[in-house]
Amino acid sequence: MSVSYQVKNQDILSLLPTLDACIETQAKRLHNQTTSALMKTPEDTALQEQLEILRLFLEQADFKKLRAESEPLLIEGKKVTFTVWREGDKAQWEMKSHP
Repeated sequence: MSVSYQVKNQDILSLLPTLDACIETQAKRLHNQTTSALMKTPEDTALQEQLEILRLFLEQADFKKLRAESEPLLIEGKKVTFTVWREGDKAQWEMKSHP
């Protein structure tokens, strides 16, 4: 599952990994969904930005490390959210857990 929103003219994505679909899988799924949607509406700048954020995240993140950090929390029954955005040509992200 994923959510996207905008804060102060900056696009931010929220990715919610589960034990069945890690953060990398969720990012790839959203990348595929966004690509499909963009093919239908290529002029959609919000989708273009979302795709760029996902591309950078998929290229730059250390998913082994992110899984190692998030999976123990998921096993404990906590929910985990990765917030992803970009600054220039760099993906930025933050992980938070919730009861």
